[in-house]
Amino acid sequence: MRLGLQSLFYKNAWHPNDRYRGKTDTNSKERVIYSGRRDSSALQAIVWDEDAFLLTLSKETVFWKGGALPIGRLEVTLDAPFPVEVKLVGRVGDNLHTPTSDVLLEQKTIYVTKQRLQQVWIECHVPVEAMSGTYTGTVKLYTHTMFEDERLEDEARFTLIVKDVVLPEARDYRFYLDLWQHSSNIARQYQVDLWSDEHFTLLERYLAVLSQLGQKVATLIVSEIPWSGQGSFHDWEPADFYEYSMIGVTRKRDGSFQYDFSALDRYVALAERYGMAQELEVFGLLNIWQMPEDGYGAIVEGYPDGIRVRYYDEASGIYRFIREYEALAAYIRAIEAHFVEQGWTERARILADEPADVAEFMKRWKSLKQLAPSFRMKVAINHVEFLQQQIPDMYDAVPALNYAALEYHQLMEARAQLPGKILYYVCCSQPHPNTFIHSPAFEARVTPWLVERLKLDGFLRWSFTCWTDRPLEDVYTRGGNWPAGDTHLVYPGAQGWPMLSLRYKWLQRGIRDYELLQMAKEAGREAWVEELINGVFRFTDPTEIKMEVSATKFYSDNLEDYERLIREW
Repeated sequence: MRLGLQSLFYKNAWHPNDRYRGKTDTNSKERVIYSGRRDSSALQAIVWDEDAFLLTLSKETVFWKGGALPIGRLEVTLDAPFPVEVKLVGRVGDNLHTPTSDVLLEQKTIYVTKQRLQQVWIECHVPVEAMSGTYTGTVKLYTHTMFEDERLEDEARFTLIVKDVVLPEARDYRFYLDLWQHSSNIARQYQVDLWSDEHFTLLERYLAVLSQLGQKVATLIVSEIPWSGQGSFHDWEPADFYEYSMIGVTRKRDGSFQYDFSALDRYVALAERYGMAQELEVFGLLNIWQMPEDGYGAIVEGYPDGIRVRYYDEASGIYRFIREYEALAAYIRAIEAHFVEQGWTERARILADEPADVAEFMKRWKSLKQLAPSFRMKVAINHVEFLQQQIPDMYDAVPALNYAALEYHQLMEARAQLPGKILYYVCCSQPHPNTFIHSPAFEARVTPWLVERLKLDGFLRWSFTCWTDRPLEDVYTRGGNWPAGDTHLVYPGAQGWPMLSLRYKWLQRGIRDYELLQMAKEAGREAWVEELINGVFRFTDPTEIKMEVSATKFYSDNLEDYERLIREW
């Protein structure tokens, strides 16, 4: 059994003809990592053997259910009072069903097939009160079979160098991160009632993890299935992507409507507790995804959008959907009034997700604005005409990366007229940089660096927990239109806690890099920051970014180009 050390960006997609890679990748026995304070630094241990074995991180007694089998026990120590996180790395299928390392597992023991390497995530969390200096860590691999005494099979060492720089709290990051939340999906995965106490217990755990990235935005759903299930009903094996409203509606016996905002208010309060409610992003009032030929069309006569509001009719004892214009208008006005009463109007954004037709979109926005004049518009743009034309009332613009690059100079010119922020986003349509299972590891890290290079405010991605029905098994969705990993950055753990992914960790590292870049500029090191940025990117003008060319033609995949940021601090 062999042990070696690799960088935190080590990634393995296992192929049978690659069976001896573990033998070569365990040759490295030493590694140097760097960290600031209130920061962390990570590496990976690689364990490999010619034959199958059990690998455990636990000191508890372990036997293999199939009989006698070699057992390796990995032990990590650090000569500092810092927390050290050690996790087994599990595999999920990529687009070609190739078992690819991604999920940080809850379990402490794993069966490893012969000639297949096993990764172990090791992360040193450096507290704010830590002393800068050099610390030494050891990774030891003990082995035994059945009732044998353990023996030290292999050993590796790493050096942790803590720099004299303190990162801000995650809630104070300047990087503007907007990862949409899919709360209904979480309730489905754990089979709890929507908006119940059990549901909110789960939501808190997921928001806590999201907040550690510096998330700034809370996702609020105020009508039924605004994405129409992403059209998954067309797939040979549909996935349940429906998101349901946070607002309860009742029609009283006297014909008046009563609105229950308690779930919405509770969610906002929870997001505020974790510092991720700088913006309240409202879905379900503008640019509802409609597929009328499949039954997912507009249902309110006289209103140009497809808003669907379900209510309980006390008089008849049944549930209905609002179909009359005046009832819908009253509902929209009630939402605005509630936001005004709560003092939320300044940070509320009505999100339009990828509108396709400018004229139709403006018709819908005008109708909404007449009913709720205080609302502000935010648009996720995947049609270039929304950048080429001036869209009245657009407060925040979020173009897809390919359009942000194509119309970059016009985007910068429009910035002065835009009251809010400019982010960029990626989804299934942008091959790179992205956070798919098959994406090169550096792409998650380079994402925040690209925000700095383009002089934008932040980054948006549509999915944090938009899982398929079996997120650890379904490799990709929508007939292959969504590459594996497009729907999520974390996985649902069996005990009700999220399991992080390598992609989450790599993105987190990139966000912290962004904070260090801002701190360096504030310290008068603008020239050094520019040197670092030029060392990472291969283009001189953003319009040179092309989705169809190799990713490494516009960014570096050399670890040292990124590590200079903390190493040279």
